[in-house]
Amino acid sequence: MKIICIGRNYAEHAKELSNAVPSEPVFFMKPDTALLRDGEPFYHPDFSTDIHHEIEVVVKINRVGKHIAEEFAHKYYDEIGIGIDFTARDIQNKCKEKGLPWEKAKAFDGSAPIGKFISKNELLTLENLPFELKINGQSKQVGNTKDMIFSIDKIIAYVSQFVTLKVGDLIYTGTPEGVSAIKIGDKLQGFLNNQLMLEFEVK
Repeated sequence: MKIICIGRNYAEHAKELSNAVPSEPVFFMKPDTALLRDGEPFYHPDFSTDIHHEIEVVVKINRVGKHIAEEFAHKYYDEIGIGIDFTARDIQNKCKEKGLPWEKAKAFDGSAPIGKFISKNELLTLENLPFELKINGQSKQVGNTKDMIFSIDKIIAYVSQFVTLKVGDLIYTGTPEGVSAIKIGDKLQGFLNNQLMLEFEVK
């Protein structure tokens, strides 16, 4: 199982980080050790003082695929969930300044909390799907898949041109604006289509 993350897929988030809006999907990967199951605490690493939350809609791949045409991409997933792409922003910025890869800012242990999944058949549409992150009961990020620069099907088609998708692979589809630092003691809750799908504490 691999974790594929799409960057800069919401224009307002790209702007808040002073990044250019991409003309094609941007992706990177996290190892399976980054996965944090629903309810498990996230232990704030001591190598960073600026861990940012990034709430994202997550797609679970259900069959092997390579060079998938966009019109057939919908056949490669049945379930939709919610997850968080934690980013050590201080480390990422230092790596960017030096022109270095920044996996250590994205791929560290526990950096990919994942919540429950629901069948996409339970949803009226995937193109207008609201999601939200609350911290200590306060709304911090609010997004909707209608604001994606690249749709779920386009992402799957694009990524599969480079990387074979396998059963159980997870695709984090990008975060809306509103990212900020977390702190020890925070309680995070992720909602998809107004349903609570993810809940955990920072320790």
